[in-house]
Amino acid sequence: PGPPTEHPRPNGGQAPGGPFTARPPVILTSKGAKSGAVHGSPIVYSRDGDKYVIVASKGGAPTNPSWYHNLKAHPEVTVEIGGETFKARAREAAGDEYERLYQNHAAKRPAFNEYRQKTTRHIPLMVLERIDSN
Repeated sequence: PGPPTEHPRPNGGQAPGGPFTARPPVILTSKGAKSGAVHGSPIVYSRDGDKYVIVASKGGAPTNPSWYHNLKAHPEVTVEIGGETFKARAREAAGDEYERLYQNHAAKRPAFNEYRQKTTRHIPLMVLERIDSN
């Protein structure tokens, strides 16, 4: 491997302030479910081994965030994190896996427990799995 390349995002993809300061986001680039346009979304994540876990909480709003619909329609995405960019496939967690991953996520970010209390909808949880580039 050659020398590291300069990261195209300011601050190396780290948030300089605001809600992502203590929780660095993953930048998720997905294709719009209806428009087909490319969208970039900063999303708080947790890890499960080599997988990235993102929660479609939308702060406990009554509707799912746009990026969730995009992932359901087009599960192949680009992930940027800590200066690294890679392709991943998104899948929705269910059953015991869902609850385990949600609890792990909320243990690090207690606000996610509050989001569940704010809404009557099921808050989806997506698992991003790296796609081998070979």
